[in-house]
Amino acid sequence: MPAFLDALVSRILLCDGAMGTMLYSKGVFINRCFESLTLSDAALVREVHAEYVRAGADVIETNTFGANRLKLRAFGLGNRVSEINTDAARLAREAVAMAGGDDARVFVAGAIGPLGVRVEPWGKLGLDEATELFREQAAALAAGGVDVFMLETFRDPAEVQAAIAAVRSVSALPIVAQLTTEEDGQTPDGAPVEACAQALVAAGADVVGLNCSVGPAPMLETLERLAQAVSVPLSAQPNAGRPRDIEGRNLYLSSPDYLASYARRFVELGVRLVGGCCGTTPAHIRQMHAAVKALNPGQASRVPTVRVAVTASAPEAQPLVAMAERSTLGARLAEGRFVTSVEVAPPVGIDPTPAMASAAALAALGVDVVTVTDGTRSGGHVSALALAVLARQAGIDTMLQYSCRDRNLLGIQSDLLGAHALGLRNLLGITGDPRYLGEIPDATAVFDVDSIGLTNLIARLNHALDLGGQSLGAPARFLCGVMANPSRDLDQELRRLEYKVEAGADFIVTRPVFDAATFERFVRRVDAFCRPVLVGLWPFDSALQAEFMANEVPGVTVPEPLVARMRARETAESAAYEGRAIAAEVLRAVRPMAQGAHLFAPGGRMADAAQVLADLF
Repeated sequence: MPAFLDALVSRILLCDGAMGTMLYSKGVFINRCFESLTLSDAALVREVHAEYVRAGADVIETNTFGANRLKLRAFGLGNRVSEINTDAARLAREAVAMAGGDDARVFVAGAIGPLGVRVEPWGKLGLDEATELFREQAAALAAGGVDVFMLETFRDPAEVQAAIAAVRSVSALPIVAQLTTEEDGQTPDGAPVEACAQALVAAGADVVGLNCSVGPAPMLETLERLAQAVSVPLSAQPNAGRPRDIEGRNLYLSSPDYLASYARRFVELGVRLVGGCCGTTPAHIRQMHAAVKALNPGQASRVPTVRVAVTASAPEAQPLVAMAERSTLGARLAEGRFVTSVEVAPPVGIDPTPAMASAAALAALGVDVVTVTDGTRSGGHVSALALAVLARQAGIDTMLQYSCRDRNLLGIQSDLLGAHALGLRNLLGITGDPRYLGEIPDATAVFDVDSIGLTNLIARLNHALDLGGQSLGAPARFLCGVMANPSRDLDQELRRLEYKVEAGADFIVTRPVFDAATFERFVRRVDAFCRPVLVGLWPFDSALQAEFMANEVPGVTVPEPLVARMRARETAESAAYEGRAIAAEVLRAVRPMAQGAHLFAPGGRMADAAQVLADLF
């Protein structure tokens, strides 16, 4: 048995506290790359390690929590992964000796944290890519001479399983795998801790546990659940309570005595490895050491070495509701009918009446579905979701264009469940463009996931499972559309489209198409996906707009003859007429290859878009 696991059986091991908290208290700015200090200020890092050893820690974590290629790249250090991790392991070993620690008693743990980006199915990073990034870091830590690997603060079970696989590919050393949870005992994405821990044990973790996010009181309650789910040793490293904002600084106010009292409770529950996370200091570890070691003489016999694990049965995915039964649009697509869609933009201000009037007019003209756009405009405007609900309640068949921009994954799930409860069924998922600053220069954009992750989430809801794998009771009935661009690099675009279709997309809407040949090339390749395709059409309203589309809109190709036709029109009315005529010509040419038409409405000119359809039909 490895020395670390052997020690874990014979005595309670005490891990160190927070590295970041200590570095911050010593004057290192929060925006610095703390991991780079191993190279630039080794003496400072060594002294922090030594303080924890002198406080009684049995396990010292390397200063490598974020020392993976992705996170280091943000600081221009992506090519120094091996150097930083290897030196950090050696530095921790030197600190043990400097503090008078016994190498046989104090273990060096190679700290590995999350990559900082979402992995599939929610993010762009594939699990194989994540595994390789973790493997690079783990190999360097192993070369530096760590005794054990500490995988910590993971919220996504899939990501930590990739980390375990990476470590196992380069080393047989013990692995401690720690999740971060909320106060309800679920991961931040809503997955139950019991099922997650069992998955980590199955993947190869020797010790499982919890760290970060919450203080010791809620962590104890979650550990009680965890103790019933797995039979491997448990670990616990809580924060020193929740941070409080005091004069602009985030401070953790749980006292050393308070944390020590919970360390005793952790041990009495059966935890074998205790320590601290954010906000904990050598003072906390010193008090925890006194509390834990006082229990050690008799505690080892009282701690169960074999635990009966309770298998957490994961809810089963329910079958999808048939496409024709999800919405009127779904029924029309399932029947093979040619469908039409026109965009309506949410209005600026609080009055939805003009947009509602436009939606009603389109429905009266026979448009199959009105698509409410989730645009990038600045300024105060009604949300796309709200306008779509109002239109649906007015009896208009509506499709909600839903953007990932400005929303995190939990917020997206909440929005979608709310939309479903309010009767919306048709969705068109997009990643979204960066927000224009406009009159709000401090506005920022959030891209927690892209359209592939969004499609995966919609599909999961349609199988009656939420983000964390919990049952919704009944499957959602969303009809899920996705967008594709025939004018981009076709191989790259189809690769992304394939991911969306595999995730569960029901139909495809293209970006604006301005010539039949481009659309034909696209459709020939898309036939393999067996999904209805709605061709996107954009009626120009002026020569300036045609030139703008041709020269300034990425991923859009406008043939020069079409721009020349628009330039030849001398009046605004004749230019708008020509723009409609061009769109109608494209639609006539591609109609045999498409199952529908999606009309963009530039500048809110819904009437022009509707007229294209009226001229054709």
